[in-house]
Amino acid sequence: MIFAKNTDEVSAMLSAGYRGRQVLAVADVNTAAFVPRGVETLVMPCGEEHKNIESVEQIWDFLHAHEATRDTVLLCTGGGTVTDTGGFAAATYKRGIDYLNIPTTLLAMVDASTGGKTGFNRNGVKNEIGCFKQPAETVICTALLNTLPREEILSGFAEMMKHALVADKREYVRLLAMLEDGSLQHTESAEFADAVKRSIAIKERIAGADPEDRGIRKTLNFGHTAGHALEAAAISKGRVLRHGYAVMQGMVAELYLSALKEGMPHEILQQMSSVMREYYGRAECGCNDMKELLRLMRSDKKNKTAGETNFTLLADAGKPLTDRHAGEKETEEALEYLFSI
Repeated sequence: MIFAKNTDEVSAMLSAGYRGRQVLAVADVNTAAFVPRGVETLVMPCGEEHKNIESVEQIWDFLHAHEATRDTVLLCTGGGTVTDTGGFAAATYKRGIDYLNIPTTLLAMVDASTGGKTGFNRNGVKNEIGCFKQPAETVICTALLNTLPREEILSGFAEMMKHALVADKREYVRLLAMLEDGSLQHTESAEFADAVKRSIAIKERIAGADPEDRGIRKTLNFGHTAGHALEAAAISKGRVLRHGYAVMQGMVAELYLSALKEGMPHEILQQMSSVMREYYGRAECGCNDMKELLRLMRSDKKNKTAGETNFTLLADAGKPLTDRHAGEKETEEALEYLFSI
């Protein structure tokens, strides 16, 4: 992991580190300008709806057209859609080439670009197809966040809250304070950059201890069983639901289950419910979507047994519990609580 102060520093790092190797790039329409000059670039549309096999095939075709070899490096510049599909294409082209991530959204910095998970959505299921391949390097430059809308910052901040909730109660308290004192609005500040570094460090520590998601890394699934279902339901209706917003909603539902089934303090549920209500707004799904949401959760890739839904829950902030299960009525109750906020 490399932390850069500005885009010039990013370009200098790339020039120095990969001289003599062919470097190709994939970027979305908003981030192509961040690719160093002289690098051939495939520009792709933005949005979760483009995280599909068609996008992966475009990248494969782009690599083939430029006669990429096993020594080629693919530079993935953009949000999570670019780093996920670009990483998967790199992992599978000629049985694997190196790729670099330069995430340009807060969500991609603290989540998608680290940990080595690559893939795409299929059959309406988030990340149904994918593989593990670590990037050769990830370059973090928080200066790239200055032009992002507030909603994009909040989307990434939800994942930062998740990291804190599963791993570090003190960090959870610090992040709540950042919301309350307005620090989240100052992405150029040292305080904000330090919070991003701490969040990435949590993700790297957990993912590094369990690269293939068979043990402790499952703790990072907190909020994602319900969250991915909510996100997939929105996509199926042609609505935009940012991933971080879906994770925030998923965390609230799963905190309800945590309080119900694992004795987690209700104070945490109340705090996060207030955060969601004040900063993220209400869930657009409702009780009419219950049947579809339950079906999507049963299809989640984390489930071990068909028909059984797997959750990561909390006994307290910093005390995650993996491979927990809830019955359909309990899950409905948690979703009903979410919809009532």
